[in-house]
Amino acid sequence: MAFSDGDFVKIEYSAWRAADNKLLSTTSETVARENGIYDSKNTYAPQLVVIGKGDTIKGVENAIKSMNLNEEKKVEIEPKDAFGERDPQLVRIVALSDFKKQDIDPYPGMRLEIDGREAIVRSVNSGRVVVDENNPLAGEKLIYDIKVVQKIDNDTEKVKALAERLGVNAKNVSIANGKAVLELEEKEDRSAEYELDKATIPNEIFRHMANINTVQIIDTYTRKQNKEQKDAEQQQQGSKESNNESKANKTSKQ
Repeated sequence: MAFSDGDFVKIEYSAWRAADNKLLSTTSETVARENGIYDSKNTYAPQLVVIGKGDTIKGVENAIKSMNLNEEKKVEIEPKDAFGERDPQLVRIVALSDFKKQDIDPYPGMRLEIDGREAIVRSVNSGRVVVDENNPLAGEKLIYDIKVVQKIDNDTEKVKALAERLGVNAKNVSIANGKAVLELEEKEDRSAEYELDKATIPNEIFRHMANINTVQIIDTYTRKQNKEQKDAEQQQQGSKESNNESKANKTSKQ
């Protein structure tokens, strides 16, 4: 079973830098721990890839297209099919004073944004700062271990998978007449990042599913009780249980 553009698949993978065999990323918690890159903030689970939508690098997408479900494959990916070749024109010198004006104290290895592009500081010397706007993996050959673990054909499951990839869980999804309705699981802790990801869901669905023209999101917000209210309710509940128990004991004695 070869896969083609538009297919929704989930893959497990581990990505290594060929030059030094360093693990760069993985969907496996075990592999992450074994190689010293485990991060408790990460979710280790199969990753959704929609073929032909630029969800992953070209070399990985090409490999998936030639694979079968549950097949495992190790592929070497040249820079042109990974993160591109290094471009010397993206390495430039910026006056240290320009950073000082923005209250930034640059240091080698610092990551920042310049003119809307991500960059890394390579050196700071004599009032000059060398910044590199190339992708950190530009020019690198990569090795990927890939396994295709699932193909998603059902539209409601596709919608759930797109939301899940953004860190949003939909407990119910219905689709009818080109309209998708998502009822989200209630979430206690809502960061600004979560709300932004939630707002991105419609565009992600429109980009990946041409048969859906309307998206409705149903979300539930419950007022948080403060600590004093919770303590008072727990104390009140405890008193009720104690009184009930006392009455029961008196009744049994009679």
